[in-house]
Amino acid sequence: MTHSQFAVLSNRALIRIGGADATHFLHNLVTCDVETIAEGTAGFGALLTPQGKILFDFLIARTDDGYLLDTPRETAADLAKRLTFYRLRAKVEITLLDVTEGTVAVWGAAAPVLQNGLTVADPRLAALGQRVLGPVTGIARALASAGAEQSTFEAYHELRIALGVPEGLADFAYSDIFPHDADMDQLGGVSFTKGCYVGQEVVSRMQHRSTARKRIIQVEAEASLPASGAEVTAGGRAVGSLTSAQGQNGLALLRLDKVKAALDQDLPLLAGDVPITVRLPEWAKFSWPETVSND
Repeated sequence: MTHSQFAVLSNRALIRIGGADATHFLHNLVTCDVETIAEGTAGFGALLTPQGKILFDFLIARTDDGYLLDTPRETAADLAKRLTFYRLRAKVEITLLDVTEGTVAVWGAAAPVLQNGLTVADPRLAALGQRVLGPVTGIARALASAGAEQSTFEAYHELRIALGVPEGLADFAYSDIFPHDADMDQLGGVSFTKGCYVGQEVVSRMQHRSTARKRIIQVEAEASLPASGAEVTAGGRAVGSLTSAQGQNGLALLRLDKVKAALDQDLPLLAGDVPITVRLPEWAKFSWPETVSND
């Protein structure tokens, strides 16, 4: 029998969004379809720059009286401030919760039923398990008492990397890449059927013209990978960079057309000076391009 494992994600913070206009406010601002998020479930989305680049990414959990945004703690105050900027006269309350409130990841088996915290399935990928949002000390204690095995922050990220799922700040800097680059279109993070939101025109154009040339994909090595940020080369020419690394597994933001051309020519791929192999995540709906772009 597989037991659930859990880890406190100390790098995550919660922002509570409440008020009569909360749904309308978020739906018209972020990339995902907020109106389809039912109570007790979560969505995945981002707030973009007007130019279509990811300014913040987060999970959005629907509560009985609003929403909880599960987002990197490092930039949570900036996100709350930016949301307040967009609020204008909307009846919306935006509160950054203190450090006692946060996120506990549960994987390997379904989380035990708890009396405290909000348990939601990770909307990006079922294999990532569940997240319990709320008072982290009490949640961790309750999970352990229910028979779940306490694991580590590092073990959770090893799972995430092994599944090929990128994460903001860990795999890309904010205001730097488009949702397609970070595979958000593949992981349920972007709606192409709802109305306008900040940056929507650029993202929609990339989708309909199939102009996403860079993607975060999986890399492997027989030796330990170098640190995040190491340049990835194909036949001596730069094709991207390593974004996350955990032992011999990692993620990298790569120009797929140039990598495919190198594979076709049997040219060596290196992360720093470490030979690597690359593969598209199992859940990916995109494929290797057939031609190399001129740019």
